[in-house]
Amino acid sequence: MSEIQVENGRLTVFVPKELDDHTAKEIKEQVDEILNTQWIRTLIFDFRDTAFMDSSGIGMILGRYKKISYSGGKIEAVGMSDRIRRMMILSGLYQVVRLEKKGE
Repeated sequence: MSEIQVENGRLTVFVPKELDDHTAKEIKEQVDEILNTQWIRTLIFDFRDTAFMDSSGIGMILGRYKKISYSGGKIEAVGMSDRIRRMMILSGLYQVVRLEKKGE
């Protein structure tokens, strides 16, 4: 299970070292349960410990975006390595997810 923190309408998911099909499913279930029961305005994916992400991670993030955007919420991604950042850009997620700029 991923570490998750909820504070003042912000849900932070500390993404594990590998974001693959198995971990994406776990995160989806955890986040959806919180989104269904609490008022969340900002969903933050913290990638500081993540070395690998495949397409299931991209799909999981896009699905959470669709879910949170219905209530006017937003998604941010922070702590990304250059590789993860490149995947976010190439997949088009940068259009719906605020990507932390270098130095933030």
